[in-house]
Amino acid sequence: MKKVLKIIGFSFLGILVIWTFVALWKKSQPVAKEYQIETVSKKTIERRTVVTGIVQPRNEILIKPQMSGIISEVYKEAGEQIKAGDIIAKIQVVPDMFNLNSAESRVSRALLASEQSKTIFERDKKLFENNVISKEEFERSQLQYNNDKEELKAALDNQSLVKTGMTKSSEQTSNTLVKSTVNGTILDIPIKVGNSVIESNNFNDGTTIATIANLTDMLFEGKIDETEVGKLHNEMPMEITIGAIQDRKIDAALEYVSPKGNDEGGAILFQIKAALSMPDDIFIRAGYSANAEIILNKRDSVPAIPENCVEFRNDSAFVYKLKPEVNQEFEESYVETGLSDGIFIEITKGLEIDEKVRGNEIIKSKK
Repeated sequence: MKKVLKIIGFSFLGILVIWTFVALWKKSQPVAKEYQIETVSKKTIERRTVVTGIVQPRNEILIKPQMSGIISEVYKEAGEQIKAGDIIAKIQVVPDMFNLNSAESRVSRALLASEQSKTIFERDKKLFENNVISKEEFERSQLQYNNDKEELKAALDNQSLVKTGMTKSSEQTSNTLVKSTVNGTILDIPIKVGNSVIESNNFNDGTTIATIANLTDMLFEGKIDETEVGKLHNEMPMEITIGAIQDRKIDAALEYVSPKGNDEGGAILFQIKAALSMPDDIFIRAGYSANAEIILNKRDSVPAIPENCVEFRNDSAFVYKLKPEVNQEFEESYVETGLSDGIFIEITKGLEIDEKVRGNEIIKSKK
């Protein structure tokens, strides 16, 4: 019985050894690889760069007051369309007490003089009618009366100007009325009723009453790296994608590249501006974030293959061409490459249209 068990044990051990050797032998055998086959074809290849930035009006006009005071009325709101000459706000003047006292004193003196000259004029008029005084004397009193009336009027206007900043004759053109100087859209009105404002002069920029811009004349403003700025030129076409407007690209043309770059975080960046071709069916607001795609270089209808088919070694490029009438057998071939868009690459020498090359390996799933 023991002899039988030994024979069975040795037989099992022998089978296990043989199975192990067979498994190792199979594992050591090379696995046949299968590759995708790519065909050389004509393609249009573009090299693009993307610049981030914002959309802004070409000009933003700041409306400033021509006199200091307190805002008593605001007639417009942000977002409204406005025309040149429209009134935005009204300013109430805070009078200087010294000037006000002087103006009131002038009115009192002018009133006294006017009343006295009126009395004299009316008396001389009766005397002249009764031929008691000469015409010359009457005309002198009449002239004095008219002069005193004009002086009273001027004194009253001056008093009104000191107190309110305007007179009856200048009510519609007074500096207390802040008016728009351009046509456009109101972007912002940073003041409220009751705010104090300062006039614009040579020593002070003044308080901004409103910001106005033409939203039909918009620019994309962004910054581009120094490695690509040399490829730009005026009128270069761009495509603008605005984050707030999905699935819509807006054409633009480059019109400005800064002559000076700025160091930002170790990178030298240059400011660029491009004029948008404004569509009629959408409203673009100032300050939208946007991306601009710029076509730096372009090749039309050139021989091209997927870039992953090319192997680069020692500043040279190689592909593996499919041998004629042989499946999955390739030969190495030197090529010269041109423009690449990151997916396809231009072949300038070494391949002809419709030739086939080795692509990526086909990974077969394990069963």
